[in-house]
Amino acid sequence: MRKIILTFLMFFGLTGAVFAQTDLQVLAVAKYDGSESITVKQLKNYCEIKAKQIGRKLTVDEKKQVLEALIQEKLILQAAGKAGIAIPASAIDDYFIQNMSLQVGAQVTEKELNDMIVKSKGITLDQLLYNQTGMNVADYKSYLKNQLIMQQYIVQQKKDDIQKVTVSDAEVRNFYEGKKTQFVQTDMLKLFIVIVPKGTNPDAAKNKCNDLLNKYKTKKMTSDQIVAQSKTDSTPYQAGEMLVPKTESSAVGLGMEYNNLLWLFDQSEGYVSDLNETSTDYRFIVIIKKYKAKMLGLNDEAQPESKVTVYDYIKQVLLQQKQMEFVQQAGDEIVKSLFKPENYQYKKTGADLDKLLNW
Repeated sequence: MRKIILTFLMFFGLTGAVFAQTDLQVLAVAKYDGSESITVKQLKNYCEIKAKQIGRKLTVDEKKQVLEALIQEKLILQAAGKAGIAIPASAIDDYFIQNMSLQVGAQVTEKELNDMIVKSKGITLDQLLYNQTGMNVADYKSYLKNQLIMQQYIVQQKKDDIQKVTVSDAEVRNFYEGKKTQFVQTDMLKLFIVIVPKGTNPDAAKNKCNDLLNKYKTKKMTSDQIVAQSKTDSTPYQAGEMLVPKTESSAVGLGMEYNNLLWLFDQSEGYVSDLNETSTDYRFIVIIKKYKAKMLGLNDEAQPESKVTVYDYIKQVLLQQKQMEFVQQAGDEIVKSLFKPENYQYKKTGADLDKLLNW
């Protein structure tokens, strides 16, 4: 019996080694500037992401298409590197959280976003991203970095042509007429909010927040003075103004129940809340101004106090769309110019390639 068990263990050990060796086999090399190998394992990772997004397993031919796209991506990244284009990790972190903040309707940190998702969905930000894209946070940031580098390279190469792209008055007005019903300003509040994190000393945080609240109420400190002090105070706190739409995502971003946000909308301008406690901080809120829901015309501000009219907003959106379309076309041209036999090499072809892609 022991001999049989050892035989099985040896078999599984050898099988694992074979799989590991297969994953390390090089399928292709991109060599526009230096040399980068693409292994079976790397391709598998990309194909798993693609399969997650389309909801089915990829065919061998589709895996070949992914392999070709991966070669092209590496060629553009090599060309961008040669042109001196690089993006620091901090910029990617900022870009990531800005995009995520737009989705939840409030400016949040990565930790705050993760806490919000855990509370509302019972899963982490990592898990949510993986469920949606097939990538965790680290993988998604790496993907964003590559996309931004490639985009910057294409823009660098075609910047003169991109600057020639324009939007006409007729295009702006036609766009507005076709989507007029979508230009609606929802009920909004302009809030002044002060948040003092509990940290390791909740009592000190409570006292600090209460002191700021009393000074604001008695006019010993203005909101501007409180904001200015927040940047140098020995007890860290956050203070500032924000526009808050009447949405559930806004409530989540503020760390309150939606019913409490609706109650806040029923209060008058100038309302000052009592000291409120959450699980992580003490805070108070002041209603600076209320904005009623309305249909927006071309000359209205796209968002209260933005000084950007609906006309200007539409023009900017259309310009960005046209520029992105141009960049996409330019990208295709650049890929075509780079994807030449001297810049890449398939290490496996024909039946040998098909065999390695049959997983």
